[in-house]
Amino acid sequence: RDAECVVCSSRRAHLRLCLEKLKGLVPLGPDASKPTTLSLLTKAKLYIKKLEDYDRRAIHQKDQLQREQRHLRRQLKKLGVERIRMDSIGSTISSERSDLDRGEMLCSGWSGA
Repeated sequence: RDAECVVCSSRRAHLRLCLEKLKGLVPLGPDASKPTTLSLLTKAKLYIKKLEDYDRRAIHQKDQLQREQRHLRRQLKKLGVERIRMDSIGSTISSERSDLDRGEMLCSGWSGA
Protein backbone atom coordinates (compact mmCIF):
# COMPACT_ATOMS: atom_id res chain seq x y z
CA ARG A 1 0.00 0.00 0.00
CA ASP A 2 2.80 2.43 0.88
CA ALA A 3 4.60 1.56 -2.35
CA GLU A 4 1.45 2.43 -4.32
CA CYS A 5 1.24 5.83 -2.59
CA VAL A 6 4.88 6.55 -3.44
CA VAL A 7 4.30 5.64 -7.08
CA CYS A 8 1.13 7.77 -7.25
CA SER A 9 2.83 10.68 -5.54
CA SER A 10 5.78 10.44 -7.91
CA ARG A 11 3.46 10.31 -10.91
CA ARG A 12 1.53 13.39 -9.72
CA ALA A 13 4.78 15.30 -9.13
CA HIS A 14 5.93 14.41 -12.65
CA LEU A 15 2.58 15.52 -14.07
CA ARG A 16 2.81 18.87 -12.19
CA LEU A 17 6.31 19.39 -13.57
CA CYS A 18 5.11 18.67 -17.11
CA LEU A 19 2.20 21.09 -16.71
CA GLU A 20 4.59 23.80 -15.48
CA LYS A 21 6.78 23.24 -18.54
CA LEU A 22 3.68 23.44 -20.72
CA LYS A 23 2.73 26.77 -19.12
CA GLY A 24 6.08 28.11 -20.22
CA LEU A 25 5.54 26.98 -23.81
CA VAL A 26 1.91 27.97 -24.40
CA PRO A 27 0.93 31.64 -24.59
CA LEU A 28 -1.80 31.93 -21.97
CA GLY A 29 -2.88 35.51 -22.58
CA PRO A 30 -3.39 38.37 -20.14
CA ASP A 31 -6.46 36.85 -18.43
CA ALA A 32 -4.60 33.78 -17.13
CA SER A 33 -3.64 34.25 -13.50
CA LYS A 34 -3.58 30.57 -12.56
CA PRO A 35 -4.96 28.41 -15.34
CA THR A 36 -6.67 25.15 -14.55
CA THR A 37 -5.29 21.95 -16.00
CA LEU A 38 -8.23 21.78 -18.39
CA SER A 39 -7.80 25.36 -19.61
CA LEU A 40 -4.05 24.87 -20.02
CA LEU A 41 -4.53 21.70 -22.07
CA THR A 42 -7.26 23.37 -24.15
CA LYS A 43 -5.02 26.37 -24.89
CA ALA A 44 -2.13 24.03 -25.69
CA LYS A 45 -4.33 22.14 -28.17
CA LEU A 46 -5.42 25.39 -29.88
CA TYR A 47 -1.85 26.65 -29.95
CA ILE A 48 -0.64 23.41 -31.56
CA LYS A 49 -3.38 23.68 -34.22
CA LYS A 50 -2.37 27.30 -34.86
CA LEU A 51 1.29 26.30 -35.25
CA GLU A 52 0.36 23.44 -37.59
CA ASP A 53 -1.69 25.84 -39.72
CA TYR A 54 1.18 28.33 -39.76
CA ASP A 55 3.55 25.53 -40.75
CA ARG A 56 1.23 24.37 -43.57
CA ARG A 57 1.01 27.92 -44.94
CA ALA A 58 4.78 28.37 -44.72
CA ILE A 59 5.36 25.11 -46.62
CA HIS A 60 2.83 26.18 -49.27
CA GLN A 61 4.52 29.58 -49.64
CA LYS A 62 7.94 27.91 -49.84
CA ASP A 63 6.67 25.61 -52.62
CA GLN A 64 5.24 28.58 -54.52
CA LEU A 65 8.50 30.50 -54.20
CA GLN A 66 10.50 27.49 -55.39
CA ARG A 67 8.23 27.18 -58.45
CA GLU A 68 8.63 30.89 -59.16
CA GLN A 69 12.40 30.61 -58.75
CA ARG A 70 12.56 27.72 -61.23
CA HIS A 71 10.42 29.71 -63.69
CA LEU A 72 12.64 32.79 -63.34
CA ARG A 73 15.80 30.70 -63.77
CA ARG A 74 14.37 29.23 -66.99
CA GLN A 75 13.53 32.73 -68.21
CA LEU A 76 17.00 33.98 -67.30
CA LYS A 77 18.62 31.06 -69.10
CA LYS A 78 16.42 31.67 -72.15
CA LEU A 79 17.31 35.38 -72.15
CA GLY A 80 20.99 34.49 -71.83
CA VAL A 81 20.77 32.23 -74.89
CA GLU A 82 18.92 34.96 -76.81
CA ARG A 83 21.56 37.53 -75.79
CA ILE A 84 24.35 35.28 -76.99
CA ARG A 85 22.50 34.77 -80.26
CA MET A 86 21.93 38.53 -80.61
CA ASP A 87 25.59 39.19 -79.78
CA SER A 88 26.70 36.73 -82.43
CA ILE A 89 24.30 38.27 -84.98
CA GLY A 90 25.59 41.71 -84.02
CA SER A 91 29.21 40.66 -84.41
CA THR A 92 28.40 39.13 -87.82
CA ILE A 93 26.80 42.39 -88.91
CA SER A 94 29.70 44.31 -87.42
CA SER A 95 32.28 42.22 -89.25
CA GLU A 96 30.33 42.59 -92.52
CA ARG A 97 30.36 46.38 -92.04
CA SER A 98 34.08 46.28 -91.31
CA ASP A 99 34.62 44.39 -94.56
CA LEU A 100 32.53 46.95 -96.43
CA ASP A 101 34.37 49.84 -94.81
CA ARG A 102 37.73 48.35 -95.79
CA GLY A 103 36.49 47.82 -99.33
CA GLU A 104 35.25 51.40 -99.55
CA MET A 105 38.56 52.70 -98.23
CA LEU A 106 40.47 50.74 -100.82
CA CYS A 107 38.14 51.94 -103.58
CA SER A 108 38.54 55.60 -102.60
CA GLY A 109 42.27 55.27 -102.67
CA TRP A 110 42.88 55.64 -98.95
CA SER A 111 45.63 53.33 -97.85
CA GLY A 112 45.77 54.22 -94.17
CA ALA A 113 49.48 55.13 -94.33
